[in-house]
Parts: sequence; C-alpha cells; structure tokens
Amino acid sequence: MSVEMVELSVKASESVRPAGILQQNRVFLDFFWDLAKPDQEVRLKAVEDLIQYLKTNNKADELEYTFKRLVDGLGHTRETVRPGFSVALGQVLSAFEDVSLQSILDRIKEKHNLQTVKKKLARNAMFGNLFGVLALHQSSRLSKEPQVVLGCVQLLQSLTQHKQHLKDLPSKTMMDILTEIPEEVFEEVLLSALQTDLASAFSTPEQMQLLLVALQRFPQTLKPKKLKKLLGSSTIINDDNIPKLTEVLKMAARSVKKECVLPPVVLDLLKLSLKEDSFQLFWKKAIIDGMLKEQPGPTHYLSFRLLGSALPFLSVAQLKEVLSGEVMMHYGEHVVCAQKPDRFKLAPEMDIYVSNFLQGCQDSDKQLAVMVGFSSLTNQGYPVVPSVWRVVQHLQPAALQSYVDWLKNMFLQPQLDKLLNFNTRKQKDSQEGREQREHSVSRLRKWIVARLTSIIDNHHVKKQEDLIMDVARFVFFHAFFSAKKASADIAETKGKLSVPLDDKTRGVLVSSFFGLLLSMHHMPLAEDSPEGAVVNQKRALGVTADGTMWIYHLIQYAQVLLNQPKCVQSSQPFSPEQRQAWDSMLESVANLKKKAKKGQTAESGAFQQLFLLVGMHLFKAPEELLDIMKDLQSCMDKAQEKKSKKKKKKQAKEQEEEEPDWVEVMVDILLSLLSQPSRHIREVCKTVFSSICPHVTAAALTAILDVLDPEKEDEEDSAVVVTDDATNKAHKNKTKEEDDEEHDEEMEDDTSDGADDDSDKDEEDEEEEEEEKEEVDQNFRLELMKVLQQQNALATEEDGSSDEDLDDEAMMELDKSLSALFSEQKKKTQAKKDEKTKLQKERTLVRDFKIKVLDLIEVFVARQAGSPLVLGLVEPLLNIIDRGMSSGSEQQEQDFLRRAAHIFRNQLCRSKVYCKTVGDRQGELHDLLDKLMTKTQKLSDSSVCLYYFSASLYLMKVLRGTPPTDTKEEQAAQKTAENDLRFVGNMDVDRVSAIFREALTSFLNKRKSPLTSQMFTDLFTRFPVLCVNLLDTAVQHITSGVRGHQQGQACVLVLRAMQSREVQQLLSGAPWTELCAKVAGRLAVSLQQVDQTESKVVREKVVKTLELCQFLVKHVRQQKLSVNLEPLQEVLQPLTSVITFKKTGKLEDTYWAVMKHFGVMKPKVEKTKSDKEAEQQPACMKKKKGFLPETKKRKKRKKPVLESAADQSGPTGKPGADKGQAKEKHDKKTKQKRPADGATASQPNPAKKSKTQSQSESKTEKKKKKKKKPKQKKEGGGQM
Repeated sequence: MSVEMVELSVKASESVRPAGILQQNRVFLDFFWDLAKPDQEVRLKAVEDLIQYLKTNNKADELEYTFKRLVDGLGHTRETVRPGFSVALGQVLSAFEDVSLQSILDRIKEKHNLQTVKKKLARNAMFGNLFGVLALHQSSRLSKEPQVVLGCVQLLQSLTQHKQHLKDLPSKTMMDILTEIPEEVFEEVLLSALQTDLASAFSTPEQMQLLLVALQRFPQTLKPKKLKKLLGSSTIINDDNIPKLTEVLKMAARSVKKECVLPPVVLDLLKLSLKEDSFQLFWKKAIIDGMLKEQPGPTHYLSFRLLGSALPFLSVAQLKEVLSGEVMMHYGEHVVCAQKPDRFKLAPEMDIYVSNFLQGCQDSDKQLAVMVGFSSLTNQGYPVVPSVWRVVQHLQPAALQSYVDWLKNMFLQPQLDKLLNFNTRKQKDSQEGREQREHSVSRLRKWIVARLTSIIDNHHVKKQEDLIMDVARFVFFHAFFSAKKASADIAETKGKLSVPLDDKTRGVLVSSFFGLLLSMHHMPLAEDSPEGAVVNQKRALGVTADGTMWIYHLIQYAQVLLNQPKCVQSSQPFSPEQRQAWDSMLESVANLKKKAKKGQTAESGAFQQLFLLVGMHLFKAPEELLDIMKDLQSCMDKAQEKKSKKKKKKQAKEQEEEEPDWVEVMVDILLSLLSQPSRHIREVCKTVFSSICPHVTAAALTAILDVLDPEKEDEEDSAVVVTDDATNKAHKNKTKEEDDEEHDEEMEDDTSDGADDDSDKDEEDEEEEEEEKEEVDQNFRLELMKVLQQQNALATEEDGSSDEDLDDEAMMELDKSLSALFSEQKKKTQAKKDEKTKLQKERTLVRDFKIKVLDLIEVFVARQAGSPLVLGLVEPLLNIIDRGMSSGSEQQEQDFLRRAAHIFRNQLCRSKVYCKTVGDRQGELHDLLDKLMTKTQKLSDSSVCLYYFSASLYLMKVLRGTPPTDTKEEQAAQKTAENDLRFVGNMDVDRVSAIFREALTSFLNKRKSPLTSQMFTDLFTRFPVLCVNLLDTAVQHITSGVRGHQQGQACVLVLRAMQSREVQQLLSGAPWTELCAKVAGRLAVSLQQVDQTESKVVREKVVKTLELCQFLVKHVRQQKLSVNLEPLQEVLQPLTSVITFKKTGKLEDTYWAVMKHFGVMKPKVEKTKSDKEAEQQPACMKKKKGFLPETKKRKKRKKPVLESAADQSGPTGKPGADKGQAKEKHDKKTKQKRPADGATASQPNPAKKSKTQSQSESKTEKKKKKKKKPKQKKEGGGQM
C-alpha cells in the first residue's frame, strides 16, 4: 500500500504525501476495508460514512486518494468487492459535482487498459471498465456531459466482444444509459457511434434489444425513414424480416436455457408488433411456424413463457385467438408428457403468469376469456389445468359468475368441438369413436364438478351467497334428481342434459355434494353480507347472513323438489315410509327452531344439525338411515318430555335423579352414524354428544366403552360387515382435493406413452413371482397326479413312457382336463386373496370406527371431568393401552394407541378438575386401587406400568379430595399448612400404605421389576403422608435389597424423601432424629459390605450411598442433631483402600465432599519427576510461551545466511540496509524477552537444541552451543 501511495504522490506532484494519510487518520482508511467486505449492509454503511467524512473534512488529498482507491477497486479479484467500490464511486461523484466525469473516465481507461494489462489480469480489467461505466451511470450526471456518454458507450462497445467473461452486461449497461439521456444527446452524440450496432440489429438478441430500447426512448429520431436507411425497411416486423427475427428468437431461447426466464427482447418484440399492428403476422409466422417447428425444448418453452407474459397486453379477441391456437395445444401436450417425476415442468410458471394477470386485470371480459381458454384445453375431455386452481381467487365477481355459468352449461351440454382437445400418440392409436366421445364427456363432467366445489371450498374467492347457493343446488339436483320438464320455480330444470349422466359421474356428484356440505359447514360469513360486521365478532360458521344454516336452505330446496314430481324425478325415489320419516324430520326441525327463538341453546342447534344432516343422507342411503331417523325422533320427543317434567314437577326428586333412557338410545344413534364414512357426520356427532354430556348415564357410557373393549373385539368385528357399498363409501369419504388428485392421476395414466404397459407387465411379473414363492398346495398336486394317471401321461422309470406315445385325441382330452384343473385352482387362489383383502379392509374399517368413537370419550372427559362416571373410564382405557402396546405396528394401530394414551394421560390424569364427591364409592375405589397396583407388579413392560401407576395416583387424588377451607377463625400459617399435609380425605391410609409398601418391597426385592424409582419419587412428592409410612421400608432395603442396584435405588428414594420439606415437617422433632440415626446405621452397614471390586454396579451403588451420606452428615451438623456419626466416619475412612479412586469423577468428588464435613480434606498429589525433567522444565515452560510453531519459523530457511553474516561481522555487528517492518517487530519481541544477564537470556535456544542432540553429548559441549547461539541471534538482529 505504501508503494502505491508513493507513486500517487509522484504523479500528483503535490507537497503533501498521501503516505501521510496512514499516519494521520486510521478511521478514514477503514472505510475502504469495509467496502471490500461481503456483507451488503456493511458496504452501504461504509459508503454513507465515507461521503459524510469527505464532506466534513473537505481535504483535497483525501478526495484524490479516495478516487484512486475506488478506481483501483473496480477491478478487484474478488467478485463481491467490485460492486461495493462501484456504488461508492457513483455516490461520491454524485455528492461532489465539481469533479469532472471525464477525468474519472480517463482514470478508469488508464488503470484498466486492456492493451497494456497483463494477460492474467485481463478479466479483472474488463470488469474494472464495466463497473467504472456503471459508477458513472449511477452518478446521475451523464446527461450533463455528452462527451462522457460517448466515451462510455465506446468503451462498452469494445467490451461486447468479451462475452465469455461479461456475457450481455455491456449491452444491458448501454440500454440503461439510453434510458437516462435526453433525445438531443442521443441524436447529436450517440447516433453516429451506435449506427453500426443499430444496423446489425438482426444479428444478435443484444443488438435487437438495443434497437428496441432506442425506438421506445427516441421515436422522433428513429422515424420510419431513418429505420429504412438503417435496416432497409421502415418497420421491424414484416414478411421480409420474419426469417431473421425467428433466428434472433431462437438465439435468445438458447441463451436462457439454464436460467429458465423469458428474454426481455422477446416481450419487447411482441409489444412492438402490437404497436405496428402486425401481431397476427408475428404470432403466426415467427412463433407458430418458426419456433414451434423445432423439437420440444428451449424454443417451445420460450413460446409458452411469451404466451403467459403477453396476457396483459392483448385484447379480448386476441386472447381468444391465442388461447385457442397451436401454442396452447403444444403447451397442453407438454403438461401431460411432463407429469413423470424426472421431466421439466413449466406449469408452475404458467400458473404464476395467469395469477399475476388476473390480479392486475380489472376487466371481467378479459379475465373470463383467459379462464375459459385454459379450461378448454383438454386431453380426451379432461382439462390439463388442475381442478383446484388457486388463480380463481383473483377473479372479479362478475367474471366469476360468468365462469360458473360457463362451467354449468358445459356440464349440461358438453360441446367437445368447442374445446381445444388433443390426444397423445398412444391415445391416437386406441381411439374408438363413440365410446371415446362418451369417455371424454364423463371425464369433462368429473372435472367440472370438482372445479365448482373447489371454488366454493376456497375461502379466498370473493363470492356472493347467491353464487354459493346456486352451485350447491346445481350439484345437489344432478346428484339425486333429473328434470322431466322445465319449471319456473326450479331453475335447474331449465337446462337439459344433452348426454345422460352415467353411474360413475353421479357417484362423483354425490361424494362432491357431501364434501361441499362440509365446506359450507365451516364457511365464514361472506364479506358483502349486510350483517357481516356484527356476526363476524361472534365468528359464526356455516350460516348465511340472516343466521340460517346453509344445510337448512338445501333441505328447503330438497323439499321443493320432492313436492313437484311432475317436473322432477328422483334417481332413487323415497318409499312412503321414507317420505314419512323425511316429513317428520322437517317437523322436528321446525319445533326446534321455534324453541330456539325463545332461548338459543347449543343443544338445540346441535340437534338441528344432526336432524338436517341425517335428512340429507337419506338421499344417499335411505334404507340404512331410516331406522336411525326414527330412533332420533323418538329420542328427541322423550328428551323434550323429560325437560317439561323437570320444570313442572320439581317435587319428584327421585324422578329427577334418574337419568332418561333417551340418552342411551341417542348414544347408540351416534355410534351408528359414526360408522358412516363422513367427516361431516363425525363433527356433528361430536357437537351433539358435547351438548348431551350432562345427561349421559353409566349405561350409555358403557355402550361406548364396549365398542372400544379389546376383549369384545371379535363381537365388534362380527357386527361390522364389509360390503362393496361400504368400500365405495370409504372411497367417497375422501376429500375433494384427494378426488382431484385421483382425476389428475387418471389423466396421467391415460396419457403417458407406453408407461402403463410397462407397469402392467411389471405387476404381472411380480404376481407370478409371488405365486412361485407360495408353497404348492398338496391337494392340487394329488389332483394333478390323478389327471395325468387317468390319461396315462405320467412318465415312470420302469416303462420309460413319455407324452410322445399319446395320440392326438388323448392329448386333446389331457389338455382339457389340465385346463379345467388349473382354472379351478386359479379361482381358489383368487378367492383366498379376496378373502384376505376383505379381512384387511374389515380391520381397517373397525379400527377407523374405534378412532372416531374415541372422539366421544375425549369430549366426555373434557366436559364432565368432575363427574363420578369418569372413574369408570380408568380401567377400560388402561386395557386399551395394554392391548395396544402388544398389537401390530401398523400406522392405524399406532394412531389409535397414541390417541387413547393422550386422552388418558393428558386429559384424565393431569386434569385440574376431578371428581370430588366420592360418596359411597370409597370401598370400590380402594378395591380398584388394589387391583391396579397388583396388576402393575405383574406387568413386563415398564412403559405400560407407568400408565397403571399414574392411574393409581389419580385414584388417590380422587380419594383424598381437597382440604376444607376454614374461614371462621384465622389460624396460624404453619398450623394450617401442617393440617393440609396430614389431610387424607376419604383415603384409608393404612390400606393404601400396605398396598404401596407391597409394591415398594416388590420393586426392591425383584431382579426385574417394571416399577421404577421415579414412580415412587412422584408418589412421595404428591403424598407426603404415604411417604412417611413407606420410609421405614425404604431404609430397611438400603442393606437388604436383592442386589446392589436395588440398594442404590433405596438410597435414592430415602434421599428424595428426606429432602422433602413436607416430610421434614411431618416428622419434626424426635421422629426425625430417630430416622437420621437409623439411616446413619444402615449406611454404615451398607458401606461395610463393599468388596474390593471394580464392578460398575458396585461403584454406582457407592455413589448413591455417598450422596445420601453427604445430605445426612450435612443436615445433622447444620441442625445439630444428637446423632452419632462416628461409626459412619470409621467406615468411610478406609474406603479409599477398598475401591480404586481416580483423580476425579463423581464417586471421588462425592466421597471427598462427605469427608470434608468430618474435617478431612482431599490430599494434594505431589508430582515426582526425574532430574533431567527437572532441568528441562523451565526451558519447556518458556518454550511454550510466545513461540511460533516449527512450521512457521523463518530462521530455519535463512539459517545459512545468518551463519555467514555472523562469520563476516565482528562482535558489535553493523546494521544492514534492508530493514523490514516485520523483522523489526520480531527483533523487538526477542529484545523484550532477553534479560540483562546474557547467560539466562540464552536459555530458550538450548531447549530447542536439546531435542535434536543425542543423550551422549557432554555438558561442556552444551555450554559451548549455549554461548554460540546468542551471538548468532544478536548478530542477526543487528543485520535485520
């Protein structure tokens, strides 16, 4: 850096040397270091601070130095540095306008001259010139100095030939300059300089882009006459130029192959074609006849991107033309063929183009044209755009309404000739005329239904309530009805189906309708509704603006349809009994609505939902739901009667206490409905059950638990019959998005070329392999042997006969017999597979049903946590968990187990609300506690044991209850706390203590016990009274545990108990002292039993014992208790000889912490070393301090030079001329370390030498070398 400063001072010939800047201000120089840092924020901060500093100081030499540093940094080797220096130079030039831009441009040309620079630095010089011009452009002063503009453009023109390094950056910079300068400067200065580039516009995309930018900026200068002089034609896009334009477009497409973007020149050409009124020519000749004639690749992708980018600039007529042409056809083929995972997909980019267009366009006609255009692009009738297309949310209300009308009309009268339909090669080979047309109509209708429901399902779509109801009515009508003749009251009857609906399409309509019902059930209020602002505060879902449920509107519409049999025909007409159930349902709902007006309750709303939903499902499965509907109505009547009795006859308490029977029937109804594969039914059942939870009886809860009982699983399985209908329902239960994915997959399967054939072959091969792997059926083998023997076709060793001896008739008969036998065997094999599949489906349905039933348990536990009935859930849930832990590892099984465990642990055991009115069930709960703890000790899995132990703690919490609050007299705080500790409520302390003492004894006396110490620690923490009763057992097992591990666990339990403040309060006084003495005695005995062994188990036991000793000794000393600790001290002292102690570790640290309380400190280990090590110690100590590693030392490379210098110079040694800064610093360090005494100063060097010397060297030789080395050091230092 100093050399550069000297050169600068010579060139500037000023009195002040820039080298003085280094000495003046270090802060100023730090700005340039920050400019070179990779962090952009740091660079921008440095630019601001530099400009502020220069303005404040206003020194000419600093400004001159700034320009030199910034110009030098433009060609820096590191890529991240160049932009920082370029931005800084531009901002400094903008701040100091008195500095001429020409002088800076001359500096840039001189510093980064490509003619004189070395070949290695040529690339840096190129970037230096480029970033220099960018800095001048960023200064916003180019337009004021026309000659500088000309110089910049000429410099950029010279850089355009270095594309391998700069790519198209010089051309882009020229375009940026053109956008800034005025037309006068362009005409007077630049036009002549750019004439060659403008004339060769059809050579490269960059030059074409330059011409287009110039045309946009300076239309008055580049008039048609001027263009004709430059290009030979007054317009750019004409028949003569189309071939050249096509080549430019192809070059542009290949240039962005990796970037996957649309080159700006292409979009500018399209805008120019619209301006010159030659869009049709450009689109047809250049794009369709030019770009699309190439093989699929970059040229096709460029055409597709141009299509998406052109949408905002085209009129409605042009949009319709473009979206129904060859480019869209090729785009559809690309989407279909690119569905394989390893193919490039352009569809996500097109979605962004369409989304941006719809978001920025306010013209409804244009929006509709684009939506219809993309929806009309079909492959065998199925549109290539997804049915769940999120771009719909940007449509204007008018465009959305028109689009929905178009979809409905296309559903009613599919006009395939108006669609842009295409087929792949495979499909063209297998076309079958009329059947193909019907298949296309079916595929189109499935997509339209999915699209209509997805519009309603998307909450981001701005839609009116009328539109929502219109779509729901349309789907409902065509799912369950058909029109006989038009009716003025029913709009859906006016549109007639040109092609009748097939069963598959009707099935899709039915499943889509119930999915639509679920979406409407969760639908928030429309924004434009008049009462929206008021109801939104309540967050009402599933209702219209007037507060009526959506499903109720549809029920009314269904009633209108049923009442007009002349105009409308049902696809599955109601029987008289079913119609009666429907009418009674309407009557029940009307009664509920009347009562709801008097006082709105959650219960009435839930029952309304249930009635309406079951009524809707009557259209889907009337026979199955007829009985459910009848039971539901009778339940409702009984419930209302019971409530009226409660109001009228308050005196009949016994009748009030008896729970109504209707609840049990209601629970059975809910269980029956949960077997239906419908998410909507599942949610409504949860809501209804939540409202009837206060009325649930033990019998009703038992009915729910019987479904979940693993022991009754066989009975449940027999009750659930898997039929084809059930499997169909299971398929229909999928959400709309899954249906859409199925349709998309269907399209993919139909359109992939040859992929299906390969996959089918693979599947057949796999089936054959599986059949080969199966064991051969012995019965089949015997039958085969019989057939062969009957026809005398079985070869034997004796006669050596073969099938060649048979005549033709015998061979034919043999073939028939074998064919019949093998076909029969194939049927048997297939029947076994079908049976296996059926059983698997049955298990899946049963498990899915049980997971739904767990919803009811979860709701009950959450809503009725304080009910005594909750206690009846403990054992059944434990059985489910116990059975689930040992069941299969299928995902569904795991989900069921995880759900049951979550309800038990988090919502039952950890609930803050629990039953506090045990009443007469104390004995029953104690028996249950005893049963659970007995089962706990017999378990093999510790994880299951934890759930049983948690259940036991929960039962104890219920038995104890809450202590009574005495508010009459104020008692002392300590006395109140002690009473709370001793409060046990309804718990039989002696019996419970005996139960847990038995469990504790089992834990400490069994080698393999599922219990853990953490379980008993939780017990001691939550129930200190029990802890006091169990302490004696734990203390006893400190020495009598079955193994060392159990004895250590006993120490842990005693330690946790003694650390508890509650236990200390309960045992305060003499009992506490007695306990401490007893523990001390047990500890002494336990430590005496320790043998001389290195066993890990023994060491762990000793650690636990010592931890208890540490607490005990510390506590006794602090509280000054009368406990004799001498026996314990006598046992502890010789422990170091029994167990090998390491330098450090948990065992050793705990031992010395205990001994510290007895006044015995840990001895310090004295290090013993040999004489040689003692002599070398100070040398080694000094060697490590401040010395470089061996690999970093310079003196080894210059060792011969130093020796020669030492020989030539005398003892004094004259300093040499080549002083270096680094060597001076090194010399200063050595001088600071060197003491006054020469002998001691030379100690470090012999230490280094001693490593390489042999041990046989004498001490005198070492002393000579000691004296010789310091001389070399001194002499070398003098020379340096």
